Amino acid sequence: QVQLVESGGGLVQPGGSLRLSCAASGFTFSSLAMNWYRQAPGKERELLATIVRYGNSRNYSDSVKGRFTISRDNAKNTVYLQMNSLKPEDTAVYYCKPPDWFSISWGQGTQVTVSS
Repeated sequence: QVQLVESGGGLVQPGGSLRLSCAASGFTFSSLAMNWYRQAPGKERELLATIVRYGNSRNYSDSVKGRFTISRDNAKNTVYLQMNSLKPEDTAVYYCKPPDWFSISWGQGTQVTVSS
């Protein structure tokens, strides 16, 4: 079964940290770059970070650069997003997904809420 399962979200205070995980199954995970996205209420989905197949190159949006780190473990078919110095504007549902050319449905996402 081809699927993506995100986890690790929750409620955190401003300045706090969370580590998100995305477990992939049903496809050759190590052959694909992976992306993290988020979607806040009333806003379009935003691409946050990309990691290439072997993890030796990563890119970040300006909104998270220097605070978030994407990583992957191909042996576990899992991609991670370490989020530090969280801000209220980081509140959103977070998703992982391969590039758009790879046909796969979005996962259910994981909710991150940053609030005091």
